[in-house]
Amino acid sequence: PNLKEQEKVGEYCALIAYNMYTLKDQIVAKLKELELYKLYEEIELPLVSVLIDMERTGITTSKEVLEHLGVGYRFKLNSLESEIFELVGHKFNVASPKQVGEVLFDELHLPSSKKRSTSSDILKDLSKYHEVPALILEYRKYAKLLSTYIDGITPYISEDGKIHAIFNQTQTQTGRLSSSEPNMQNISIRDEESRLIRKAFLPNKEGDKIVSIDYSQVELRILASIAKDTRMIEGFKNEEDVHLMTAAAIFDLPLEMVTEDLRRQAKAVNFGIVYGISDWGLSEQIGVTPKEAKIFIEKYFDNYPSIKSYLENVVEECKEKGYVSTIFNRRREVKEINHSSYMVRESGKRIAMNTPIQGSAADIIKIAMIKIAKFLKENNYKSKMILQIHDELVFDMKGDEVKELTPKLIEIMENSVELEVKLKTSYGIGDNWYDAK
Repeated sequence: PNLKEQEKVGEYCALIAYNMYTLKDQIVAKLKELELYKLYEEIELPLVSVLIDMERTGITTSKEVLEHLGVGYRFKLNSLESEIFELVGHKFNVASPKQVGEVLFDELHLPSSKKRSTSSDILKDLSKYHEVPALILEYRKYAKLLSTYIDGITPYISEDGKIHAIFNQTQTQTGRLSSSEPNMQNISIRDEESRLIRKAFLPNKEGDKIVSIDYSQVELRILASIAKDTRMIEGFKNEEDVHLMTAAAIFDLPLEMVTEDLRRQAKAVNFGIVYGISDWGLSEQIGVTPKEAKIFIEKYFDNYPSIKSYLENVVEECKEKGYVSTIFNRRREVKEINHSSYMVRESGKRIAMNTPIQGSAADIIKIAMIKIAKFLKENNYKSKMILQIHDELVFDMKGDEVKELTPKLIEIMENSVELEVKLKTSYGIGDNWYDAK
């Protein structure tokens, strides 16, 4: 920006700072009245300097790796396009929902709703009738990889060869941090092609390492702790496989007879409960009928009755107060909870159930970040914390500090707060972010 633009930005920032200063006493008084001042003073305020340091440090990013991946994705896109055109018999714009709809419903005569939707769920369903919908889904996946992760990330690589993403403290309702310019938290690990993007993120110097440490099943551990469910707490304390344990309970099977597929379904139930999942939502996720999904949820609550009571109480309390709180008293207003529309009320219930869990997880990792930053500074370590991806912290670690420092950081994260169920982490060390998982 030119000098005049810089002056305008400076004036704007000065005005905000002045207004905030004049309102400070009123805001502090309000925070104290709502019992939110401790959250501000002990978590949000000290976190500011931690995030500034992370943003300034940045993460070294290889343009060459991104370009190489981009070439592969473009080749795949062209191959898929050719295959689709051959099956359909002519060219069309695969990126246009309107043209895709015309091909699927008017030319191939596949079953359609009144809205003639070509959403991912619809295409998945239509794949049992014809191979084109599955190919279009695949095409969309690679198009997104290219636009979001290659073309979307490359422009943000600075002259120093790093990406200096912004971490936002006030963008989410649950208290989670968000990331922008670019969104580093958006780099999916759902499939191998998405994970490959992480190969482009490297330590700043050769011989150093990327170390990733993330909380294991943190939301379930929080749920067990605040619901005080003895069965789940015991399961975690005995280091049992909680998904295996849930599968045995909801399918009425001994542990040794639980298959990998049944465990997968139980895992969806475990995490679904945290998000207030409906019978229909669970049935869609694990491929069973809504009636079967309802039975699974009922059996889940039969086996974990304290969790059922806790979730019911949270909803009732939210209806009375109009808000829910995390363990650390972070508050979220839920206006939807008493809405006249049934659908909006149900959405409010899900928010009420999930926010104390997800919000507490967000608070916990923030506390860990503050403690880690203090520890690194006080002990003169040269390694740096560079990213936070929800339950994961990523470090650019000096080669000669890795062996000694990694277990210390794990210890800080696992003991950042005390819950009924001890926090656990998993970690990875690699020459890039991909290899550190």
